[in-house]
Amino acid sequence: MRTRQPATTLDEQRISVRAKLAAAWTSFMFLYAYVDILAFFKPGVIDDIQAGVVFEFGISQTLFTVFLTLMAIPILMVVLSMTLPARANRITNLIVASVQVPFAAFNAVGESWTYFYGLGVALEVIVLALILRYAWTWPRTAPSATTASSPDRETVRAQ
Repeated sequence: MRTRQPATTLDEQRISVRAKLAAAWTSFMFLYAYVDILAFFKPGVIDDIQAGVVFEFGISQTLFTVFLTLMAIPILMVVLSMTLPARANRITNLIVASVQVPFAAFNAVGESWTYFYGLGVALEVIVLALILRYAWTWPRTAPSATTASSPDRETVRAQ
């Protein structure tokens, strides 16, 4: 007869705020792109593109430059979230995610496919809310014992 082994606890490795932010921006980027890609399957969209119209705008170099710039924002935020110093990282994520929330909502305005675009916007806003939460609650470090100040020495701070 076998004796039952005690259940083991899974190891919960702490994930850095930088990694959480980069993962969230990557998720946002995929949602952002796939909503646009899936929208190509709506009846009439390809016909409009072939006629030189995208979302009621004439296809032009300027329009495509704007589209590329808008897509580059979440792409660059993946890199910036992993490389910027903590303070600049936090501020950048708070500002960029805050600006993206109304922009995401604007994408659904006037669309006839409310379930599709509504779900896309809702998912994007949830991910942006996570980004805002991760950046807002970025852990602070307490002053360490290695911080010393004396008339003879410069202040030394732990990084």
